[in-house]
Amino acid sequence: MFTDRGYNGVVGRNRISAVRVAELLFVAVVGGALALGAAALFGKLGSHTTISQVSPLAQGGGLGNVTLQQAPTKGLTPEQIYKQDATGVVQVTATNAQGQALGSGFVVDKVGHIITNYHVVQGASKVQVAFSGQDQLTADVVGTDPSTDIAVLKVDAHARALTPLALGNSDTVVVGDPVSAIGNPFGFTRTLTTGVISALQRQIEAPNTLTIDHAIQTDAAINHGNSGGPLIDAAGRVIGVTSQISTGTTGGQGSVGIGFAVPINTVRNVAAQIITTGQVEHAFLGVGTQQVNAQLAQMFKLPTETGLIVQQVQGGSGAKKAGLTAGKTPVVVNGVSYTIGGDIIVGVDGQKIA
Repeated sequence: MFTDRGYNGVVGRNRISAVRVAELLFVAVVGGALALGAAALFGKLGSHTTISQVSPLAQGGGLGNVTLQQAPTKGLTPEQIYKQDATGVVQVTATNAQGQALGSGFVVDKVGHIITNYHVVQGASKVQVAFSGQDQLTADVVGTDPSTDIAVLKVDAHARALTPLALGNSDTVVVGDPVSAIGNPFGFTRTLTTGVISALQRQIEAPNTLTIDHAIQTDAAINHGNSGGPLIDAAGRVIGVTSQISTGTTGGQGSVGIGFAVPINTVRNVAAQIITTGQVEHAFLGVGTQQVNAQLAQMFKLPTETGLIVQQVQGGSGAKKAGLTAGKTPVVVNGVSYTIGGDIIVGVDGQKIA
């Protein structure tokens, strides 16, 4: 399974690992992280794992044959966005043993499916949604995914009473793009706030402590009660689900202009699985990596100029069970930090990683 090559370098030994995978589905190297899409990569990922192909929610929003208004070629004003999308945003009230949790959500189809955050409905014995801030409908929890902080609800309402929001493409957004958030901060129903995309490729912590990758950072005001609501681009399409805020080091509870949204491309796939099967399956390797380059290899006498240096290995993961080893020696090359001395992955199932 592994090919070890010892060598005498400046910082000690690096081990080159050629990883064999029985059922390789895909390899994605994004932002220094390696994700291998297989059911059992390095030992069992769980007592029961099922891999199934599920079609994501349509980019235009909605399911089935529902067709929504096409996005205009020019950006909408905040007023136009609010008129178009506000009626599709709901207030979510979740009742549990500790009391009630308040959040937001938005309609995605004429069948009555609503997307919100998992942490809004976590542990709830009863969930209600309000379209007008007064009349409440009981909602069924179709399914949840703690790993991405997403939940899908369903209400029994006439199709004409539902306004599905169009879904955009979070892969095409750039820093500086104008965005709007609609939600229910502190119970103030259907509040619109505006801002820009402040940064991309952020990592935020999911309720189950796993990492949510590719999160969108925005300075649009997000507060308690906004959770689960839509982050909307200038075309009026949802590009993210507002989920978290940073309150800085003061320990405050309000917005300081640093909010985060789960990208809609992640949400689309998760919601499709929930609606289809009621649950979500994730392939999880459990490593953080950095790409090897020629300068790094020459400077520290690495045994290869290509591959992925294992930076972290998460406990309990398939990578940990397989014996992958993370580096322990931090170095900086051209302003980029690396941790070397551990494994370097040079291939997956016989395919070279360049």
